[in-house]
Amino acid sequence: MDVLKLMQQAQAVQGRMQQMQEELGAKTVTGSAGGGLVKVEADGKGMIRAITLDPSVVKAEDVEMLEDLVVVAVADAQKKAAELAAEEMGKLTGGMGLPFKLPF
Repeated sequence: MDVLKLMQQAQAVQGRMQQMQEELGAKTVTGSAGGGLVKVEADGKGMIRAITLDPSVVKAEDVEMLEDLVVVAVADAQKKAAELAAEEMGKLTGGMGLPFKLPF
């Protein structure tokens, strides 16, 4: 295998990965719980941008349920962000025939 060619491929992948990270930061995923009563918006990297609560779930006597719904909605948004990142990474590395799986 040509080492120079391999180094050029690695540089190209590094540049595309940086671009992909920037693009993921600009994309939005939404997680939800309780049939949409709690919604969490995150970027493609999984960073939470916003949480929206339906007024009907904001009850002083049932804070524990609201906390549970928020946790589920956050987890859902982060899962969707991870799936989006994996999909984008697959597009990036799909034609390279790497003998190993990248850790992200």
